[in-house]
Amino acid sequence: MLQVKNLSIYHKKDLRPLASNLSFTLNEGDKAAIIGEEGNGKSTLLKLLWDPALVENYIEYEGEIHKNQTVCGYLPQELDPEDRQKTVYEFLCGEPAFLETDYRELASMAGKLGLSADLLYSDARMELLSGGEKIKIQLIRIMSMRPSLFLLDEPSNDIDIDTLKWLEDFINDCSFPVLYISHDETLLEHTANMILHMEQLKRKTESHCTVFRTGYREYVRLRQEGLERQERLSQEEKAALEKQQEKFRRIYEKVEYQQNVISRQNPAGARLLKKKIHSLKSMERRFERQTENMTQRPDTEKAIFFRFAQGEGIPAGKWIIDYELPLLTVGNRELARDIRLQVRGPEKVCIIGKNGVGKTTLLRLISQQLLGRTDIRAAYMPQNYEELLSLDKTPVEYLSQTWDKEENTKIRTYLGSMKYTIQEMDHAIRELSGGQKAKLLLLKMSMEQRNVLILDEPTRNFSPLSGPVIRELLQNFPGAVISVSHDRKYIREVCSRVLELRREGLLPAQLE
Repeated sequence: MLQVKNLSIYHKKDLRPLASNLSFTLNEGDKAAIIGEEGNGKSTLLKLLWDPALVENYIEYEGEIHKNQTVCGYLPQELDPEDRQKTVYEFLCGEPAFLETDYRELASMAGKLGLSADLLYSDARMELLSGGEKIKIQLIRIMSMRPSLFLLDEPSNDIDIDTLKWLEDFINDCSFPVLYISHDETLLEHTANMILHMEQLKRKTESHCTVFRTGYREYVRLRQEGLERQERLSQEEKAALEKQQEKFRRIYEKVEYQQNVISRQNPAGARLLKKKIHSLKSMERRFERQTENMTQRPDTEKAIFFRFAQGEGIPAGKWIIDYELPLLTVGNRELARDIRLQVRGPEKVCIIGKNGVGKTTLLRLISQQLLGRTDIRAAYMPQNYEELLSLDKTPVEYLSQTWDKEENTKIRTYLGSMKYTIQEMDHAIRELSGGQKAKLLLLKMSMEQRNVLILDEPTRNFSPLSGPVIRELLQNFPGAVISVSHDRKYIREVCSRVLELRREGLLPAQLE
């Protein structure tokens, strides 16, 4: 069991609240999903629940956290730099329970995750594994502990579709409580029976946390209905009050006029009018109190607003790429043969495939061929954003080209539409969340009016509430998109063609 009482969390740097008086309890069978926009403190909350020492350098907190000697299994969003340098076997041996687990049980775990049991004893370095393979190895290490509480930070990132389905079954069948962060809306819809929604309001000066014991789809529906009902009541009460106030103003103006006329001719009548004005002023004070008690318009954290700049699209008949690769390798590993990719016009092509098959490597090779072309304007978003971002620059500095006042104003307006605060616009990029870094890359593509986008997992760091915005803008993008993704909603809603990378090449995908 996990019990949290009156937990408040603040950034040390600017005292920005991430949570205020948050209370909830997790019991057996609870599958609680933490959702919220990028940079709202979801990962910080999970780290704090696991080990306060992980966050003591940048947050302060007060409140109570009770785990009652529960054995916790924690999956971080990113591997520690020291762990990246370890071999797979060294990393797994860092958990004593792994060494005490029977080989057959470990082999069964690996098989369910689509891994060879030999990989568990491999001297391959963790940093050389694919993103999905890293997640799977960490899950095996966690499961060997036999935890009674799972804390999972983005377990759905980078894993292939088959493993996503395994993860759904794992969460649903788990008798112990699971608290997890995910941006995969399909996973949330299929697993969550409790929602913890972290919001930042009033330009991120106030935090609001909602705990709702229902599924994700039902939560979104109830939330939207509640917001619409509150908005309607607010408008109705405002209209009724304005009608009352207008009537009051007419009476007040009439009495005030009568007082000015009568006071010179009828002192007794003037005294009566003075009492009447006093009564009207009391009524005015009642209106003020009534205004304070009125239903307020809903104050919520809105999803990002973003559209690609309306530059030139891609003509339907233009060849974007006709790419052939006889052999795809990583190091000494042969991954696939006889690869051919043809893209024509404003197609939206998605490449899927099992973890470790070489999707990211292939996309990087494709980007190298397209980025040098002068007849198209291509841009590349890697899985690791830090390959392209200058971490010591601020977002404004990264996006600036002319450094003039007009451009600076435009950039800050764009960043504001992507829910950056004024302070975040001037923070070093290294201090931003993964989702905020992804937004920067998309903004740069838009400002430079790129018409061919090469995207490695484009939706992986966007919140479930911003996900529909990202899908819509990519769906309406007038150029070509070549992407790798395991996001099932993105694949269904955005992609016009889906290919699966296998050992024998790129083949049309068979999707359910």
